[in-house]
Amino acid sequence: MAATASAAAKQIQNKFKEVLPLLNRVLVKKPEVETVTKGGVVIPDGMEPKLNKATVVAVGPGEVSETGKVIPVGLKPGDEVILSNYDGIKIELENDEVYYLYKENEILAKVINE
Repeated sequence: MAATASAAAKQIQNKFKEVLPLLNRVLVKKPEVETVTKGGVVIPDGMEPKLNKATVVAVGPGEVSETGKVIPVGLKPGDEVILSNYDGIKIELENDEVYYLYKENEILAKVINE
């Protein structure tokens, strides 16, 4: 699964060659929400479960410390992360794809697949 997530992240990353998050910001893509359960029950709009897992698409260069040194972001494109349900900024592109922009400190954890 890590290989497919990494390949998908590279495809998405190609779309963002001209978009780079600033400072310690991280751009992520959440997986599509299933609107029909395995039993066939349709989940109405607004009642979908909140997804707290996403794939990193792009990262900024890092935050500048008080001494002027850049502290790099600890994530890279393709990483899977756990997010808070209430942080982040929703970004909709012209092709109806939805991404979210988070500060690095709003990301709760990095998923390590070994």
